[in-house]
Amino acid sequence: MRTVLLVCHANTCRSVMAHVILEKMLAERQARGRVLVRSGGIANHARDGMIPSLDARIVLREDGIHLAEDAMTSTDLRRHRELIAEAHLILTMTAQQKEMLGTYEEAREQPIFTLKEFAGEEGDIGDPFDQGEERYRACRDEIKRCLTKSVDRLLVALSTP
Repeated sequence: MRTVLLVCHANTCRSVMAHVILEKMLAERQARGRVLVRSGGIANHARDGMIPSLDARIVLREDGIHLAEDAMTSTDLRRHRELIAEAHLILTMTAQQKEMLGTYEEAREQPIFTLKEFAGEEGDIGDPFDQGEERYRACRDEIKRCLTKSVDRLLVALSTP
């Protein structure tokens, strides 16, 4: 099984939304058994065990994804570098996160892209933290658009050793 790692600052908003949206897309393509989706946070304030943001869970529910408060918890990638080493593809939400990952020995051989870059776009997916549901909706829609544009490329990239 091939692994894609989705990364943001704390692993409570953007990477969580990308994680569950991508899992839904893979299930719709009967590819879930071929690809393992993981997510984590890379910033100094990332912690193990934080619950997904309430606003993220609310806007995901509007999209038919019911993520329970205890369905997943955050992962601090600085403490769990093995997840970086095990990933076959790493997608970050920002260029800064991509740069931060590039400083880790475990990431030196891994293909790392921002999600927008992988989708053929420029720029970052901004952090909606503490900005209200509308900003979370916009972030969710941006992530979904980028994943929709790139899910087939992701499957091809992960199908080659």
